[in-house]
Amino acid sequence: MPNTMAAHINQRIEDHRNLADWSYYANETAGEEYYEMPIDMRFNSGHILSIMVYTTLMVFSATGNLTVLSILAQRKVRASSRINIMLAHLAIADLLVTFLMMPLEIGWAYTVRWTAGDLMCRVMAFFRTFGLYLSSFILICISVDRYFAVLKPLKVHEHRAVLMIAAAWIMSGLCSLPQAFIFHLEGHPNITGYQQCVTYHYFEEEIYQIIYNVLVMCLMYTFPLIVILYCYGSIYYEIFSRTNPRNLESFRRSSIDVLGRAKRKTLRMTIMIVIVFVVCWTPYYVMSLWYWLDKESAKNVDQRIQKGLFLFASTNSCMNPVVYGVFNVRKKHTKKLLKTTHEKSCGSHLTMRV
Repeated sequence: MPNTMAAHINQRIEDHRNLADWSYYANETAGEEYYEMPIDMRFNSGHILSIMVYTTLMVFSATGNLTVLSILAQRKVRASSRINIMLAHLAIADLLVTFLMMPLEIGWAYTVRWTAGDLMCRVMAFFRTFGLYLSSFILICISVDRYFAVLKPLKVHEHRAVLMIAAAWIMSGLCSLPQAFIFHLEGHPNITGYQQCVTYHYFEEEIYQIIYNVLVMCLMYTFPLIVILYCYGSIYYEIFSRTNPRNLESFRRSSIDVLGRAKRKTLRMTIMIVIVFVVCWTPYYVMSLWYWLDKESAKNVDQRIQKGLFLFASTNSCMNPVVYGVFNVRKKHTKKLLKTTHEKSCGSHLTMRV
């Protein structure tokens, strides 16, 4: 019986912070022999992979986002434009993820257990989600700003961008605050010295934890996605309706050039940033929703896949500066090409005159 039980334990390879089986150990009597610590509670190849991936992501994200901030800071022309300010705050949000969440994941994977005490457990639990919330809410600000810039250009409020960004920071703090109360330091009932920063024993029933997790998903992903889809859907509906062949003549006569006011490059760039957000986070939340609704069947999915989905979601912080760089490099290349063409054109005219 003990050998069968030990084999059962070692077959369960889960994330070392998923402590649903602690109650199993707690039911063992003090006189019985302790079994070998399960592999998810020991340093294993999964932790090595996490350390390697997070380290790589941290280097790329730090390099990219710091470069974006440097470019935005050096811009002298229209340095105070709303979109530049919002892109700067998006880079700051990604840097918070880079320098707070990613090192935390690296250190946690290395130690396997939590060794920094209860206070740091609560503080880091707060910051572990703060940057993610801020990134999502800044994307909302960018989408709403593009919505007003394209569809309601005459209703541009001087301080709207500042108010939206301030609201994004405040809401991120409020949404992350419960983490500091829910997460706490918990000691294993039978393994001396093994402690984890977990939500274990906080919720009286599992359904309450599921409700909390779903609420987090709604605030961090679903609500921003709905706002983003509405804003950009409205923008493109207006553009295509105005460029419809039936309305083409009235569109030409219109004194309001929607396409011109949209600043096509900026619009395409912000839409691409939103697409990256959706592509990175959707698989992870689909898996999470599956786990919350039907835990038993979700557990049959390879744990490496489940862990990989969160790692893939974390690449969102690296992709935003890549998107920004692609569009700006393209812009510089286009300007250089136009300048060269113009110089050649001018040269040919001079030759003709001579």
